[in-house]
Amino acid sequence: MKQFVFISGKGGTGKSTVVASLAKYVSNKALADADVDAPNLHILLEHEVVEKTPFQGAKIAKIDQSKCIHCHKGYEVCRFDAISKDDVINPLKCEGCGACLLVCPVNAITLHEELTGHVYQSNLNGEHFTHALLAIGAEGSGKLVTEVKKKVKELINKEDYLLVDGSPGIGCVVIASITGADACVIVTEATKSGLSDLKRVQQVADHFGIKTLVCINKYDLNNDVTKRIEEYCKSQNVAIIGKIPFEPLIMKALQQLKTPMEDDRLEHIKNEIISLWDNLIKETK
Repeated sequence: MKQFVFISGKGGTGKSTVVASLAKYVSNKALADADVDAPNLHILLEHEVVEKTPFQGAKIAKIDQSKCIHCHKGYEVCRFDAISKDDVINPLKCEGCGACLLVCPVNAITLHEELTGHVYQSNLNGEHFTHALLAIGAEGSGKLVTEVKKKVKELINKEDYLLVDGSPGIGCVVIASITGADACVIVTEATKSGLSDLKRVQQVADHFGIKTLVCINKYDLNNDVTKRIEEYCKSQNVAIIGKIPFEPLIMKALQQLKTPMEDDRLEHIKNEIISLWDNLIKETK
């Protein structure tokens, strides 16, 4: 089984639309949405949730007031200002580092696991689809991404491919998204910020020794920037496997919860998506 992760330096480049479109075209695959902060792949895919699992990915300190002698040592040592002068813990600030436990002379402080999100296992026309949602204000999105990928791999049997809609940006959630990937497809757009973000996220993948490929979305919006992207990719020996033109009808299709693969008005976009997949397979043989 080959694992392909689709990433971008920021949100809004069309990454999830590309993955959702491929989900309608590629057979014998499993799917995972690794954007746990703001997942939206499930919106475009008809699926049935078969299991919802709570995820406890963070620990929060709690003070037993019946034991506390109010020595304020926890307040003094907490670098996150999570403990007040009245020895009350603010759970939104606590990072679960445990420093307060070490200095408490009467063992009044303990660490407790907190519910930080849920993992969903769904049936997608007989195929496995795993996604998750981080709780509002919760930490540990990287851990939740790792759990999503762990869950989908437990379900995989004889599938040929695992398609992962990765997290945007370059932080720990992206690192968790691309871990174990056979290749990363960076979906960028023909803007100066798109080129800048492409360079940053490509450096992250390079750091971990993961092959990168590029898809330029809305490439015809700015031919000069597209040319600069092509020149950069050539200098980095990175293949461009797809160039999708700007098409307002794509947004209208998405508003109807359709991918370009399901809209008869978007046959030319459908052909570009198929070409992207063919090129991806060629580049990863």
